[in-house]
Amino acid sequence: MFSFFWRKILLTFAHVLQDPSKIMSQKHIFQLIFALFFAISASAQAPTRHGTDTLMHTQDASHAPEAQAVDSDSHGTEAHAAEGHGHAEYDPAATAIHHISDANVYSILDFVRIPLPMILYAPSEGWDVFLSSKFHPGHHEDGHMAYKKYVMHHGSVFRIADPAYNQEEAEVERFIHKIEEKDGKPVDVYFATIGANEYRLDARTTLDGGVLGGGVTPFQDYSITKNVMSMILVALLLGFFFFKAAKAYKTNPNTSPKGVQNVLETMFMYIRDEVAIPFIGKDKYMKYLPLLMSIFFFVLGLNLFGQVPFLGSVNVTGNLSVTMIIALVVFVIVNINGNKHYWQHIFWMPGVPVPVKILLAGVEFMSLFIKPLTLTLRLAGNISAGHIAILSFIGLIFIFGKSGESMSGGAIGTAMAIPLTLFMMAIELIVAFVQAFVFTILTASYIGAAIEDAHHGDDHAHAHH
Repeated sequence: MFSFFWRKILLTFAHVLQDPSKIMSQKHIFQLIFALFFAISASAQAPTRHGTDTLMHTQDASHAPEAQAVDSDSHGTEAHAAEGHGHAEYDPAATAIHHISDANVYSILDFVRIPLPMILYAPSEGWDVFLSSKFHPGHHEDGHMAYKKYVMHHGSVFRIADPAYNQEEAEVERFIHKIEEKDGKPVDVYFATIGANEYRLDARTTLDGGVLGGGVTPFQDYSITKNVMSMILVALLLGFFFFKAAKAYKTNPNTSPKGVQNVLETMFMYIRDEVAIPFIGKDKYMKYLPLLMSIFFFVLGLNLFGQVPFLGSVNVTGNLSVTMIIALVVFVIVNINGNKHYWQHIFWMPGVPVPVKILLAGVEFMSLFIKPLTLTLRLAGNISAGHIAILSFIGLIFIFGKSGESMSGGAIGTAMAIPLTLFMMAIELIVAFVQAFVFTILTASYIGAAIEDAHHGDDHAHAHH
């Protein structure tokens, strides 16, 4: 089964290479989407040389009994093993954050786990490329195996810090979470117990300046994560639908649109007539229309894809890295195309007293960076909040049921969770469209302000204002 789907992918690419004109064929896009999805899915079920016994632990690595320890480097700070899910108290916040975070394995309902390519680089040892199935991920994407000094905890890859550790593969007994003090602040530190030894773990390098707790570490992660895989699938699906609509226009130019063609045309016309033309202008909007349409449909596609539970409940547009990159693209395009009139009103407004000009120049310069920041935070915040709310409502089942101890409590929690979750999913469906529209309309307004020509009496109006 595994080889069949990968062979299908290779044949699809072979057809494209033989006839490059078929690269945008909806047939090949459709085949590629499903062949790719099922090939990776099949690889998740492929047996490894460890056999199936390795995956059938009597006690999951993430279910180790809760323990307490005092780390010698933590200055006496009490540390806890935080992975005792078996009979530990249910933590809805931690569960929600875990499920909306990105991961190196694609999990569907915590039952099906599709391995993804791991591309890791440690300056001391070079590159390592393999599938995340090497970790044998289990409940909450905790890996049962360590591979080449790497381990997987909650779907994220970590590296064993001990330079003396040299095992190719080893069984991970449990993960331990400790709180250490660094520069007067509490810091989360993780350890893996392997062969009765406790090894400190290094997280991946995160270039956030330490704002979000990241920083430069001994290794870098360039892997294809769940979010990246979701973006690839959404891009292919959008390509399939758009080329299907384009083919319909080409083969039946005189017939009214229907089906997918009708839906896409309605949204396309609305964005063009109500966003692009009013904000950018009839004589200039065509240059920026592809950008606006790409942003609208890509964000909308990712938002809707994340609403489907059995597709992994991904939170792509709730990830700050994704929304930041889209906002940076808008930032660059807006400022590259800004005309003299635009820059003049940022750094030296005409008709305004010099002391006020200096003050306003500072404010306007800050606004250049505040605009992409608000684009980033607005989209990520709204989408993440919706996912967290839905997961919190579902968590009522476990809270009232005391993690399975109370059947009557679980029934009450279920009765409360179902209507609240359905209501929130309906709201989220509306939010998916609204946030895609808001991101697009703000982009159009920024572009329109940057390329707007100076009007007669404009200087006088600004001075009066």
